[in-house]
Amino acid sequence: MRVASSWALSVTAEEVFESTMLTLTDDAQTAIQAITADAGLPEGGGVRIALADGGTELQMQLVPEPAEGDEVIEAGGARVFASEDASVMLSEQQLDAGQTDEGTGFSLRPQD
Repeated sequence: MRVASSWALSVTAEEVFESTMLTLTDDAQTAIQAITADAGLPEGGGVRIALADGGTELQMQLVPEPAEGDEVIEAGGARVFASEDASVMLSEQQLDAGQTDEGTGFSLRPQD
């Protein structure tokens, strides 16, 4: 699964420290819980979001635990791990999920 990003990023260190972390909609929480349970991940497992090769797309993958330096977002029993480089891009964003012809799809939008 991939979440594409097409925005430019220009932030200062102060903005990073003052930013709000990624939030999850109820649909995203439910989808992540279902996906991680179906995959048989351990209790500490979840979905990791990181920059893909080239740094222009975000990539999601199931992992048994966060990597060192990951930001851990927990909501409603769902666990999302954002890599250090991706967490800057994900600040003030909301992860949503919905059904597509190919299964569950994820999207990002600005927080309300």
